[in-house]
Amino acid sequence: MPTAFPPLLRHSAGRCERSRSGGTSNHSPLEACSPYLDKLQEGNVSQKDFKLEFGHHQGRTSSVWHGGTATIVQSPGDEVWGIVWKMNTSNLSSLDKQEGVEGGIYVPIEVNVHTDAGKVLTCRSYQMKDYVCGPPSPQYKKVICMGAKQNGLPADYQKNLEAIETNNYAGLVPIMEEIEAAIKAKKIKSA
Repeated sequence: MPTAFPPLLRHSAGRCERSRSGGTSNHSPLEACSPYLDKLQEGNVSQKDFKLEFGHHQGRTSSVWHGGTATIVQSPGDEVWGIVWKMNTSNLSSLDKQEGVEGGIYVPIEVNVHTDAGKVLTCRSYQMKDYVCGPPSPQYKKVICMGAKQNGLPADYQKNLEAIETNNYAGLVPIMEEIEAAIKAKKIKSA
């Protein structure tokens, strides 16, 4: 999966609303590859009775992130936080391809998320199939934590994300360089 964490989509009159669990960066690979996404002004959303996990599809480490990638799993009493994105349903097949559905890495599922205002949204999420638990690379974790901070996810949740142990991979991660270049370009442009 080329993105930092599993997305959620809410279908509504020819549009989808997509939420990123765990946190997301406005400069994520998702946005770079998915210009058709718009942030929905629902605030933060929580997905109850799920937790964020990291793993390797069929035991194979991600060649993009050099570590485990995110998925969500049912876990009574736990909670995953994210934000909501919307998109046109005509782009759904492109998103599925980007998220690894064609390759059998992830499968779409429907989940309910709760907004800060108490609304419940039924969303589409992606869950890794046939995975072996494994820690993320420091670079992958950094993207998740940057996004959680940027989008104002709850402080306690951000602390939990910061506490995630990594595999200590110290090599080159080209997608991370792309994300950092996009952040730098946006800062220069807005200055």
